[in-house]
Amino acid sequence: MEYEDFVNLVATRAKMSTDQAATVSRATLETLADRISAGQAEDLAYQLPDGLDDHLRKPPPHRRQENAQPFGLDEFVRRVADHPAIDRRLADPGVRAVLTTLREAVSRDEFEDAMAQLPKEFRQVIEPVGADSRHRSG
Repeated sequence: MEYEDFVNLVATRAKMSTDQAATVSRATLETLADRISAGQAEDLAYQLPDGLDDHLRKPPPHRRQENAQPFGLDEFVRRVADHPAIDRRLADPGVRAVLTTLREAVSRDEFEDAMAQLPKEFRQVIEPVGADSRHRSG
């Protein structure tokens, strides 16, 4: 998947502009990097396009942690919403859209490995497979 495809899918799913979708995507991936192991974040980053991959590899220095931080979905969304460039009202639909799009952008095994490190509540916010396939553009 290309960068533009990822951002466009997030924008469509979350009903936001592509600029907002790009910002929410970056913030969500940075937060995900805090929440999962560094090795798993690297594995996901390897499969993402340039422009998104580094947000899993290199979280901002003030947020860099050696180990995954245990927090749930509400805290995850709050951390995304706290990003200075995020409209707080867009954080929840944005996180949902990014996680759903991430599932389509990486291999099933890598996505499942990442989800295994998250509480079950994260699975509940991801659209079912095929639910939004009509939004794909060629």
